[in-house]
Amino acid sequence: MELSDHLFRREAGRMVATLARAFGLHNLALAEDVVQDAFCRALEVWKLRGVPENPSAWLMKTAKNRAIDLLRRERTALTFAPDFGRLLQTEWTLTNAVEEIFAPMGIKDDQLRMMFSCCHPRLSEPAQVMLVLQLVGGFGSREVASAFVSSPAAVEKRLSRSKKTLAESGVLFDIADAADFAVRLPVVQRALYLIFSEGYHGASAHAVVRTDLCRESIRLTRLLAEHPLGAVPSTLALCALMYLDAARLPARLDAWGDLSSLFDQDRSRWDRAMIDEGRAWLERSATGTELSRYHVEAAIAAVHAGATRFEVTDWTAIVSLYDTLMEIAPSPVVALNRAIAVAQLRGPQTGLEAIDAVNGRDRLARYPFYYAARGELELRRKNNAIAREHFATALALARNPVEQRFLKKRIDACACGAI
Repeated sequence: MELSDHLFRREAGRMVATLARAFGLHNLALAEDVVQDAFCRALEVWKLRGVPENPSAWLMKTAKNRAIDLLRRERTALTFAPDFGRLLQTEWTLTNAVEEIFAPMGIKDDQLRMMFSCCHPRLSEPAQVMLVLQLVGGFGSREVASAFVSSPAAVEKRLSRSKKTLAESGVLFDIADAADFAVRLPVVQRALYLIFSEGYHGASAHAVVRTDLCRESIRLTRLLAEHPLGAVPSTLALCALMYLDAARLPARLDAWGDLSSLFDQDRSRWDRAMIDEGRAWLERSATGTELSRYHVEAAIAAVHAGATRFEVTDWTAIVSLYDTLMEIAPSPVVALNRAIAVAQLRGPQTGLEAIDAVNGRDRLARYPFYYAARGELELRRKNNAIAREHFATALALARNPVEQRFLKKRIDACACGAI
């Protein structure tokens, strides 16, 4: 059921976070089991009765009732958080305690607690991000593996070990602890950034654009920005980046469902309201002296958003911003994107030289759009045979049918000499 897949993405994190507070972090596996039970129950009931008018509320109520049943049965067999454990002594206090935990404001805070709990200091940063992606973002193991360019089996083992460490810590993060909040904040931001990136141009085998992931990452980032300790310039800039990039989502695929490059997109389909929202967040982020990678990436997105036609893009500004980004957050992907911008400003030969100069270029060996970028620039230089070889390599690495169709068209362009 397609709707249940979308709902799992949106609701699973909220439910796990809330149930972890009900059962205690050391009973994290139990919280995950209850969420799984709620979704299995939904598939059974909705198949017979149809999807309810408010499926989110139905799922949350089902999880709440299941939690109450488990607490009634297991309150003497399991240990719970001390404060919560005292409320399980009578039926009246048990039910009221669960009702309070499932209140809207409590659910909102629980998601923040879970995000920051995942960033436990005993875990490596990649493990922290993986936990945020799965427990709060609703990612499956395969999707986490795609985000980290790893195998599902390896990711499942790492997630299992990380959850054990998290459960052993026993205590959910206190979101009022300013010092610890600041220490863990960058990892939380990076996890949210990865959720958005996976939705915008991820490695899914089924879809090249996943709007639900983009929306979920925006929702969680706004949640972070609404907390007094989370409303720092870098969080505001991350919001700006997401809105400005998400504004282009309606034009990422054309009317036939094929991938449309930034060069060819119908810019009348860009969401102007989201662009305005992104610019407002970017302006809010320009306080103090902090300059994060999110500020620079949002500024690049804002330059693109300001160009009504591809031909009037301010490539001088974009190259300058990429130069800044390479200073504060260098990576092979950033360097590749900078090289593409250099090619627009100074020509394809200079762009190819910039690609050849990318430090750590071997890390792009499995990235299809590294070869596609080389193919585009060689095609512009009229080296059609070389361009075709690059596009063929990219096609062999394509991650889904949409990418495959896009790259086949570029191979056809090499045959007829079109750009």
